[in-house]
Amino acid sequence: MTDAVIDVRGLTKVYRVHERQEGLGAAVRSIFNRKFREVPAVTDATFRIEAGEVVGFLGPNGAGKTTTLKMLSGLLYPTSGGARVVGHVPWRRDADFLRAITLLMGNRTQLVWDIAAADSLRVLQEIYRIPEDRYRATLGELTDLLELEPLLHKPVRDLSLGERMKVEFAAGLIHSPRVAFLDEPTLGLDVSMQSRIRRFVAEHNRRAGTTVILTSHYMDDVVALCKRVIVIHHGRLLYDGQLGELAQRMAPYKVITVALRDGAASAFLDELGTVTSRDEASVTLHVPRESAPERTARIVRDLEGSLADISVEDPPIEEVIDRVFAGERMPEALAAT
Repeated sequence: MTDAVIDVRGLTKVYRVHERQEGLGAAVRSIFNRKFREVPAVTDATFRIEAGEVVGFLGPNGAGKTTTLKMLSGLLYPTSGGARVVGHVPWRRDADFLRAITLLMGNRTQLVWDIAAADSLRVLQEIYRIPEDRYRATLGELTDLLELEPLLHKPVRDLSLGERMKVEFAAGLIHSPRVAFLDEPTLGLDVSMQSRIRRFVAEHNRRAGTTVILTSHYMDDVVALCKRVIVIHHGRLLYDGQLGELAQRMAPYKVITVALRDGAASAFLDELGTVTSRDEASVTLHVPRESAPERTARIVRDLEGSLADISVEDPPIEEVIDRVFAGERMPEALAAT
């Protein structure tokens, strides 16, 4: 096994939260008798990520995704457990470690609001002590990939959200980090800009070999970029493995959509699976994965002349993930992957 760029062992974070009742009396009493409760945010997380991987880190709000990324980037101390990122303990915040990573958050900015984006990038050049020739080469590549030329000399306050996020990516990658933590990088962007950002991340990973952990509520981001996913819920890792394997185990059926000509009768389809939608032009049904080829062939044979089109697909990955979050039992073989 190669040395992991990110090696996490039993990482745990528990917050101690102050609690008090409402009202003035409770406020006064809390001065002398403060009550706390412990809230686990991440519990015993263990995983390894190799160089050049792009890994999706999935979970609902409050699952522990951002807390994990903040520990791995050194912004938070864990309660227990350990981690190494590019050979460093993150929360020691060594200078070499900080030069090797970046953390990009969709709702945070590292750019100076009132000056041109190019000037913010120059500030980062000084912070990271990037030689001029390397700075110009990296900026040129990022400008080409992100189409930044018309944006660099505008004050950040004059940029749209999509334009600002493109410049944020340039700022986060200008020092050529080995590891990029991307926390909801397409949050709030329109569909076109989301697609551009996805293409950029994929191409940058291909060119630079940057290791990426990506959190996103947009499953299109995950499907487009990540072969491997880690699923976290209530602070615990539920799954670590291939995205396609998760779909096969948690949704053991195929979705068959049948388009019909002239409102052809389709009652016999009820016998082949669970019909989830029906109108005069089409029928959609779920069939067991292992019997999908045989039932598809039967549909083609029995509806010959009435069949306009037919498709056989896996269920949407959003549906698969929702089933995990809803508390459905994770198959033992899958959970142990």
